[in-house]
Formats: sequence, C-alpha cells, structure tokens
Amino acid sequence: MDTDRFTPRMFQVGVQSALANADPAALCPLQDGIQKTDRNIVQIVDAMCAALAGEPETANAQIDAARRRGRMQGIDLELAQKVIGAGANTNRAVDIDWGPVDRIDNWRFGLATATGMTFPDRLIKGAPTQIRAWQAASPMIAPQDRLASAQIAAGLGVFSSQSLADLNALIYDSTDPDDIPGTAAFQLRQAFIGKDQDTRLGAMRKLWSASSDYLELQGARAMLGRASAMVEPTADLQSDAPNLIASMLAAGYDKDAGRWARAVSQMDDQYADQAWAMLALGAPDGTPVDLGVRRINAFIDRDNSDGKRRSALLIAGLAGLGRIDQETASRLSTRFGLRIGHRSIWTRMIDRAASLGQAGTVLVLTGTGMQSATFDETPPAHVFHSVAALKRTRLEFTARMIAAEALART
Repeated sequence: MDTDRFTPRMFQVGVQSALANADPAALCPLQDGIQKTDRNIVQIVDAMCAALAGEPETANAQIDAARRRGRMQGIDLELAQKVIGAGANTNRAVDIDWGPVDRIDNWRFGLATATGMTFPDRLIKGAPTQIRAWQAASPMIAPQDRLASAQIAAGLGVFSSQSLADLNALIYDSTDPDDIPGTAAFQLRQAFIGKDQDTRLGAMRKLWSASSDYLELQGARAMLGRASAMVEPTADLQSDAPNLIASMLAAGYDKDAGRWARAVSQMDDQYADQAWAMLALGAPDGTPVDLGVRRINAFIDRDNSDGKRRSALLIAGLAGLGRIDQETASRLSTRFGLRIGHRSIWTRMIDRAASLGQAGTVLVLTGTGMQSATFDETPPAHVFHSVAALKRTRLEFTARMIAAEALART
C-alpha cells in the first residue's frame, strides 16, 4: 500500500517495523506521517534520511537543531548520530557508552543493530522477548552473538527448527577445533550423526537440559525435531519419550511421532500420560492411539497441573479436532470444571469465519486469541474454538500441531 493511504496507526506500525528490521532507511518513506504521529523523532528521522541520501550538510544541521531542542537526548540521540555518521562525508564519528543504559527498546535496538553494534549481556538478557527474536533474525550480527536469542525466537515460534540448526552449523564451521567440543553446535552435530543411538540421545539430553528457561527449552525441542525422528521407538526410552515426541511435533514430524503410539502404551504412567496426550492430539488420523473415555479419565485423574490445566487443554483439543464427540467433551468439561464451552465476542467471530470458510481470517483470529506469554494463560475455550475452526477450514495439520503444542508447553 502506498504511504499516502496510510492511517496514523499504520505509520506507527511502519516505524516499529523499520526498527525491528534494523533498517533506518525504511523510515524515510514514512517521514510525512511521522511528522503527524511522533514529533519527538521527526527531526532525528529527517537527519538520518538526509545522511543516507548523501546530504551531509542538511543532516548535520538537523541533528544539531534536534540536540538544541532536547526532545531526544543521551543514548537515543547518540545512536542516531551513529547512523548519520555512516553516511558519506558527515564527520560524525560517535563512541557509544552502554554503561549508563538500563534497558533496550525498539529505537535502541534498531539503530544499534543497523550500525553493526552488539549489546552487553546484561542488556540483551533483560530485553523483551520480541527484541530477542529480532536480534535472532539480524544477519549483520555474528552467528555466535545471536545464538541465545535464536533459541528464544525458536521457542516463540518465529524461528524455524531448520533456521536454528543452520545457525549452529555456521557457528560450528567458524569455531576453533579445540573449542568445538564444549559448544551447543557440537552437541547438535552429535545428535544427528553420533556413532550410535546412545551417543545421539546423550547429546539430545544435554541440549534439552541446557537451560531452565521456558522458551529456550521449547527452542531446543524444535531444533531437535529431525534428530528425534531418527530415534527408534521403544518403551525402554520412556524417560526420553515426552521430549522426543514434543520435539518431533514442534518441528512438524507428526507421522514420525505417531510411530511411538504402541511403545507409549507399554510405558509407566508417569511417562506415558504426557506422551500419550501429545499423540492423542498431534498424531495423524489412523494412528493407533487409545481415545476411549476410560483412558481420558485416567489422564485427568493423574493430572497434577494447577487446576488440571493439561486436562482442560487435552479435552479442548480433542473436541476441536472431533476426536471425541461434543457430548463426551461437554460431560468431561462439566465434571472437572474445565469450562471449554465458555463464549465471548472472539469465539463468536472465529466460529462465524469458519462457517463461511474464511481460512485466512481464522488464522488471524487464532493468533489474536492466543496472545499470552504462555499457554498457561490461554483459555482452554480459545484452544477449542481455534482448533475447531482450523479443522473446519481444511487446516487440519495446523490444528493438530497447535493442540499438541499447547499441551506440550503446559
């Protein structure tokens, strides 16, 4: 869409998009709109765009005027000067001191990254998760410097398992041979091509347990999806089965995960329940998974999550996929107080979009209905209506993966 048709909100989002992509030049087509929506940065943006356009005199005059007006000071102004200094003949060399800075925001991330800077560990570790994801996708930052952020991005679902594996491969190739054995890249390589299954599983266990951070664990699971698919199903691996199956489903290897159905049925309850529940939701139709009411009740009885959260998500997913009938779902929901039939404006909107066959609208509404930090905070009713709507609009694979991931992450 041409910028002359932008609404004020679209200009605001355009600014944030440019910063997220560490692309100050993308602010330049938005200058007229920025004049109306954010007067605090308009002169700074004008100065940067003048420098990028090869107009150093104009850039210098505007940045000096901005400094006198004082609307932007400190590190924020210095980073803008750093961008201007990257232009031709501006004579604006700036040294950045991160010592007094206590946080990273969108502006600081976008301008610092655009000029090839990295952040001190204390700042990047305390940054919001969306900024970590932006850093993961920034090609101007060295692979090693964005690995931790890439794991978080994979956990958020905005960085694919293959992208994370590729990033580790780049790190492996650029690491001194003497230092390689201590790296995550080495463990990932071992997970794929270790000399035997014990070696491969040992490497996977190290990667799964490398961090207690919620998102980093989910990123490790996604990264190991393909390696997990190469493990032969057996009840002897019952302690690894939940992570193996979660990894396969996180990376979309649903058929490979389904091969574990018979092995799971032979495992002890403490391992079998979580593995069985993920397969009940994520495995393709025709997989020999017990979906009887007795098996479901047994899972619910042993569910020790807060408020039987896992049970709520299991029943919501099964009902949405049509793997249990509505009568059974309603009875179980009432018996255990799961409230999967809760109605709201959002549920009515997504149900209506599904009835009209509007797959794109259903996808957007599914995303808006799951805007929470973790699935612990997502209402089971949202999972039910999202999964049902996706299945109804012929997005059954996506529906199964969302239902399984909701349970795996709880």
